[in-house]
Amino acid sequence: MSAPLTLIQATVITQDPQLPQAQAVLVGSGRVLAVGTPDGLRAMAPHAETADHRDLILTPGLCDAHTHLVTYGFSLSEVNLHGARSVSEVQARVGQAALNTPAGTWIRGGGFLLSELGLGDYPSAALLDEVSPHHPVQLYSRDHHMTWVNSAALRAAGVHEGTPDPEGGQIVRPLGCLLEHAIGLVSAVMPAPTEAEYLSAARAAADDLASRGYVSTHTMAFEPPEAPRALQLLAARGELPLRVWACLPHDRLAQARDLGLGPGSGGLFTWGGVKFFADGALGSRTAWLHAPGFADGSGTGIALDPPELIRERGLQAIALGLTPVTHAIGDRANTEVLNVYDDLRAAAEAKGLRLRIEHSQHLRDEDLPRHRGLVCSVQPIHLQADGPMIRELMPHLAGRSYAFKSLMDAGAILAFGSDAPVAAPDPRASFAAAVSRVDDGGNKLAPNEAMTEEDVLWAHTRGPALAAGWDDEGIIRPGARAAFTLWDRLGGNARALVL
Repeated sequence: MSAPLTLIQATVITQDPQLPQAQAVLVGSGRVLAVGTPDGLRAMAPHAETADHRDLILTPGLCDAHTHLVTYGFSLSEVNLHGARSVSEVQARVGQAALNTPAGTWIRGGGFLLSELGLGDYPSAALLDEVSPHHPVQLYSRDHHMTWVNSAALRAAGVHEGTPDPEGGQIVRPLGCLLEHAIGLVSAVMPAPTEAEYLSAARAAADDLASRGYVSTHTMAFEPPEAPRALQLLAARGELPLRVWACLPHDRLAQARDLGLGPGSGGLFTWGGVKFFADGALGSRTAWLHAPGFADGSGTGIALDPPELIRERGLQAIALGLTPVTHAIGDRANTEVLNVYDDLRAAAEAKGLRLRIEHSQHLRDEDLPRHRGLVCSVQPIHLQADGPMIRELMPHLAGRSYAFKSLMDAGAILAFGSDAPVAAPDPRASFAAAVSRVDDGGNKLAPNEAMTEEDVLWAHTRGPALAAGWDDEGIIRPGARAAFTLWDRLGGNARALVL
């Protein structure tokens, strides 16, 4: 014990079944050395520096198991439409940005929900033209499966009334909104950020999460290659305050194979998953549903990556030691992914990998037992805005929406996240949503699915660690990473402590 040592005194929740609670932790060289009582550990290391947090709770460090990390960093400097309750409020925020932006420069923003804007249909480009005729505008819906653009953006992309829908996407008429893969028609003509801008966004996002009490995150692709490169560069410079488990889009799997890319064993940045999309999202009406579909008659959503593709490339990913990670919102999407995963289970188990579903948002009773042993990466904070939409658009699925307790009982491994920038990575909101089940309408969504604070803590710490194959995280025991979260109370104010 020649390295500098620190003895932390606190009310310690270890999540180690051998010693669930303690009063002190001894750490050195970035690792937990011993757990026990202050007197016992001080006898082991009489010269250790003491960090006195006896008025606080110390837990394994929080992990946000689903972010788009660099995209979140960019969003911090864009037009924020979270909480906008009308089209006129969106217009006011975009108009203000236009006043402070040189003509011809793109204006980007996001965070709106159609339901919160009081809209029953998609908004038009003309509404944005009223406040920004000289700036191309692209606004992402909160779920990032739809963009609302103005006429200048459509002209720049060459999109007009006669433009055909791309495969896996839809150009809404009258023009103004683009769904799923149609988003790329406009995104492709936007000026690409510089390397310095990617680095700045990566740093801003990582610092923001660390300031909220997180010590790690899983970043879920759906970003340009420059995004993970920026995170890798920060890690190489020793400037990354988080441990990052990253996913590769499935359409880049060939490059991964050619480069010999596989899960890394050291450092704060590692590749771990390959990302697929079975469907879209609830707010954009693109979640893939079994009949009868959406109650407003808008259909059964949009299927994206075909099950055959997920099965074929999923096997290729597993052969490389990478975890198949599939976005599935609607009940039909989840059924189809479970069918595919039944075919992948044996190969994944042989590699020691846990197949993973992102969101697992709306489920059928008969599919619940099929989740045993799977990772369900879910976002409690989303139920707050989704609750009123679920009651309106899919009341028949309300009882099995955000079915956290049922998934736990079925033997699934829960890993909680925020999907930032879709929602703010606020652990207090995540705890509140999972425990109370109260949505933005003031009603409880499927209250029988409520979790305890201890269960939420596990799903924000040990669950993500197991999902990523991190045996040394999400638990406080000798050999574990010395990365903790300090709380005034569980589910309250939090801050990271990494030694």
